[in-house]
Amino acid sequence: MLDRAFAVLGCFSESRLRLHLRDFAQATSLDKATLLRLLGTLARHGYVQREEDGRYAPGPTPLRLGALYRATSDLSTRMPAVLQRVMQQTRESAAFYTRNGGDRVCLFRVNARRELRHHVEVGDHVPLAEGGSSVHVLLAHTGGSTPLAAAVLARGYAITRAERTPELASVSVPVFEGDGAFLGALAVVGLGSRLTDAALLAAVDIAANELRAQGFFPRPPSPDSA
Repeated sequence: MLDRAFAVLGCFSESRLRLHLRDFAQATSLDKATLLRLLGTLARHGYVQREEDGRYAPGPTPLRLGALYRATSDLSTRMPAVLQRVMQQTRESAAFYTRNGGDRVCLFRVNARRELRHHVEVGDHVPLAEGGSSVHVLLAHTGGSTPLAAAVLARGYAITRAERTPELASVSVPVFEGDGAFLGALAVVGLGSRLTDAALLAAVDIAANELRAQGFFPRPPSPDSA
């Protein structure tokens, strides 16, 4: 039941803020009777709200949970600053991902100011099985299985080309706190025709420098650097 409820909540996005019952049915493959029961429960607890035209929108409870999450982490003030600086210097989209079970989740992102660019929304869940450089970093540092694990741990980054999307290339670096806690992966993503090998390696240095400027580490910190 919880899996189905989370699937319903996952239908919302920045471009899909208000949904009809048929939209949930198409996105989840659940029958309308089941959806009405789930939406009724979610509405009673404030996770969704039903509007006058019959559409459903996110309710206030996720906002409260989001505030509680932000209160326990200053990532929300430090990481966007890192991503903004990385995007400005690489001119490509930058995002920060964490692992959630079998998915990677985008917590923060700054999109490039280009007509042709890679776009991802905050809160997006993407299966780890679909690949991408951030997946290899997340798996390598959380005990997962990836053929790039040894290279990621030795070099401190992962580069992929056309692994998830044919036209795209990406590079990701791990992000650590000063106490050595692994936080996630910072990814720079763009068209493969623009992101040459030299550009990807330059992005690694840029990301590492900007992470350090905000008190993060692109490698596990030594006791002397903490």
